Amino acid sequence: MSQISDQRSADFLKIADQFKLGALTTEQSHPVTANLSDVTRRDTAAGLKLLFDVDEDVVFRYREFAKSGRARQMADTVVGALKRGGKIFFTGCGSTGRLSIQLASIWRDFWQQQRSIRGNEAQTGQISKLPYVSCGGESAEDWENRAFPVMAGGDFALIKAVEGFEDFTAFGKKQIGDLGVCDKDVVFAITEGGETSFVIGTAWKGVEVGAKVYFVYNNPDDVLCEHVQRSREVIQDPRIEKVNLTTGPMAITGSTRMQATSIQLAVLVTVLEMVVRELGSRRGNETVRTGGQANPPLHVPGCKSVAVSEQFLSKLTEFHATLKSPAVLTQLAKLVAMEESVYRAGRKNNYFADHVGVDMLTDTTERSPTYCTPPFRKFDDTTAAESWAFLYVPYPDSPTAWERICKRTPRCVEWRADEVRGLVPDDNFGRAVEIIRKISYKELMRFRIGLDGIKDRPLGVGDSAVALVVESEKNSLFAADGFHRTNLDAARTAGAKTGLIFLGSAEACREVAGFAAKWNPDCVGVLVPVPTTEFLLDGVMRVGLKMLLNALSTCTMVRLGRVMGNYMIWVVPSNLKLIDRSTRYIQKLTGLDYVKANHLLFEVIEHVEPRMKADQAYPPVVGVSVMRQRYGLNNAEAERRLKEEMG
Repeated sequence: MSQISDQRSADFLKIADQFKLGALTTEQSHPVTANLSDVTRRDTAAGLKLLFDVDEDVVFRYREFAKSGRARQMADTVVGALKRGGKIFFTGCGSTGRLSIQLASIWRDFWQQQRSIRGNEAQTGQISKLPYVSCGGESAEDWENRAFPVMAGGDFALIKAVEGFEDFTAFGKKQIGDLGVCDKDVVFAITEGGETSFVIGTAWKGVEVGAKVYFVYNNPDDVLCEHVQRSREVIQDPRIEKVNLTTGPMAITGSTRMQATSIQLAVLVTVLEMVVRELGSRRGNETVRTGGQANPPLHVPGCKSVAVSEQFLSKLTEFHATLKSPAVLTQLAKLVAMEESVYRAGRKNNYFADHVGVDMLTDTTERSPTYCTPPFRKFDDTTAAESWAFLYVPYPDSPTAWERICKRTPRCVEWRADEVRGLVPDDNFGRAVEIIRKISYKELMRFRIGLDGIKDRPLGVGDSAVALVVESEKNSLFAADGFHRTNLDAARTAGAKTGLIFLGSAEACREVAGFAAKWNPDCVGVLVPVPTTEFLLDGVMRVGLKMLLNALSTCTMVRLGRVMGNYMIWVVPSNLKLIDRSTRYIQKLTGLDYVKANHLLFEVIEHVEPRMKADQAYPPVVGVSVMRQRYGLNNAEAERRLKEEMG
């Protein structure tokens, strides 16, 4: 061990008790998927079914939540705050940070559609069949601008994990404070495990200014209170309202991007659905003016606000059953096989999405820290490893594309050095300033996800292209000049493989199946019937899509050998929680005690770190550590041995 790695291990071990999370439920192995890697190696569809079987925990927990009536109480609180001029904040890091951005984008997208409806009515003189929702004289634009996501590391972290940002409570306090949180506001502090320092910091800032704070998390109170002091302080503070959504262990041990974040999405989009319905049903004597004529207020159609939870549960149960059906499993297994073959051959895949672009982006970027795949590459970075997968949306340039993904101009962390000093210990200051310089808006724009970036990743033989289409945009597939159609056609012409994920009504699925059979019979299709609902925010579809994408990417990585049993042995130790997790995995797989396993981990981190920082391909630190210990090898020898064993 070098002096540097020895010191880094010693520094971690001094504070390790704060981040030893092995006792948490979310860190346990789920019995249903204990043999996931073996099952999936033999039968991909069977492996997919196991993943969806664990999603039954999400449906069960949502059923309990729906019965509690808490959604109605939370929605009333939010409506009251909005009517008093308040704002909604969704805060998180990693998976919950991306969830926060998604929730705010869903909210903003709805109100942007409302503005579009009002504009069309004014131009045509025709009253839209869709509801125009307003309240108390406020405009749709005003409601749109009341929701704010706060992700650890800013919006840059939507595309790439920001090293160490989640480890500091002060960072959370500053990020939400910079957005002007005040006593009129509501803060949803969302943390999968219930222990993330950054998110806890946002909660404490909300309390400090007198905001209503909800702490949303996924581990039992007694376990958190016993093992994590910072969690105990939040849970026992009566000023913070707790929303415990524990579902049990994750399908992949510790991978809270799966069931933990799925139940949080289901619950919080339910609350937002109730809020927009409540705002739409309380407009006083307001009239909608179209074509110079005054018309009676439009009423929000469909189920009443009080019945949202019940209908959501019914439709979510139905959708989950569809995902587990033999038809969907068979189709999805074929798409897994296609993507596996592309990545195994060292080739690349491009995704094309629009309406649900943030959903696709979230799943794609989360693969990097979970499975050690190369992150998205900046268009002008010639030294970084080529990204396995990338996303494009149909907007001309990347600033516009990012705005459409977020439904607003991205907000990145651009603090000055003097603003950082005092937020972190002195020995972390230099590194923190260096990291912050790399996560600015200018840096985010180097990830070209608009039409201007497609030329940077031309597809060829052995590559693949996958379109993600929902029913409202099916003409983009049918029309010869549609975004999805033209890019799949171009990929096929170049010799690349093609795939299609479509979500819509059963009738629309049949229509797309008939079209695809004639247009491109070799296209690997996953056509998923979505239950008909009366929801304004399409929440059931978003939750089901998350489950589908989680299963697709997870099963592909399992097939590629990046999971052992249900342990993600390629985890990237990019923060203190993940350093603890990596240490525990080495412990389990080698028999070393915690201290020795941690020393070994940091020595291997030092070996691969130059490649990590340069976004170059590098081996899994857990895997290399295990090879070193098992066979008495040095780093280079262990890396070669691991490659041989994993093929």
